[in-house]
Amino acid sequence: MVAIREAYDLTCVVHVHSTYSDGTGTVPEIARAAQRAGVDVVLLTDHDTLEAKRRGEERWYDGVLVLVGEEVSPIDRDHFLAFGIDKEINRRLSGPEVCEAVAAAGGFGFGAHPFSRGSQRFGRPSIKFGDLDCLDGIELWSFLNDTGERVRSLRDAARMIWAPQRAIGGPPAGNLREWDRLCQARRVVAIGGLDAHQFGRRIGGRVPLRLMSYKRSFKQLHTHVLCERPPTRELEHDRALVYDALREGRCYIANDQVAAARGFAFWADGVAMGGEVNYGRGVSVHVHTPQAAEIRLLRDGRQVATANSDELHQAVERPGVHRVEVALATRPWIYSNPVYVRS
Repeated sequence: MVAIREAYDLTCVVHVHSTYSDGTGTVPEIARAAQRAGVDVVLLTDHDTLEAKRRGEERWYDGVLVLVGEEVSPIDRDHFLAFGIDKEINRRLSGPEVCEAVAAAGGFGFGAHPFSRGSQRFGRPSIKFGDLDCLDGIELWSFLNDTGERVRSLRDAARMIWAPQRAIGGPPAGNLREWDRLCQARRVVAIGGLDAHQFGRRIGGRVPLRLMSYKRSFKQLHTHVLCERPPTRELEHDRALVYDALREGRCYIANDQVAAARGFAFWADGVAMGGEVNYGRGVSVHVHTPQAAEIRLLRDGRQVATANSDELHQAVERPGVHRVEVALATRPWIYSNPVYVRS
């Protein structure tokens, strides 16, 4: 088990596309953008291909680790971010069949923008995940999808492009409600994803005109993973560190533009975030934030305790799925994965 306050916190950007699918940047360019943005790990997810992995581009680039997954992309439905696989998953499968195929290959993953509603204003169809009950992981907060679906006018679109932090908000309330429902039945890990493409056109090896560069996207929304040991710069060792944390829910979502989130911790007595503990007298949950903020503790989606502080300690009154939301000066900042207190 991770030592609660001694975990190694790595800042990740998840759901990124390169020139191997519909992005405009090469893998080395993406790694350089991540380094300039202060990111430790890039989880690349090109549509229906692991070509970057086959070409040996899953590796360390100076201070940035690039790990290669795949966005399995059935047309207009059931997109899935798959990791820990060595062969592409058939995109013609149904959502539940994709989940089964990834698990059979020894992998794991997350429903991509699973709550997508589309946009009538701009004629964009929904790309939701139909059968949420087959998922053990979800992209709870999708920067491109969730922020884009709030756009109601060209003025809103311009604000999203030129001042994304004025538009980003937090994960939609409906996403949170549905996640709370899913967690009643089983552990469901939540991540924040970017769906970063660096929209533009590549000409002569360059992208002279681009909307939302990788560097800029990479500053907007992060998934922090809490690793049991420090990275060693050895690919297989460090891949396992990151993937183990993601599989087990030892991760949290943060908008580090609000404030640096590294140092956040949420645990129950003897159990790390993402874990399960049996309900009994004397069980408590604990929160630590890097600075004083508005901390909300929720059980099964309902608030049970609050604090305006950098710590919250609360005795568990009954079993339930406990998670944390943190805001700073009313701005959404941190969303934890749950601690599951079972009866």
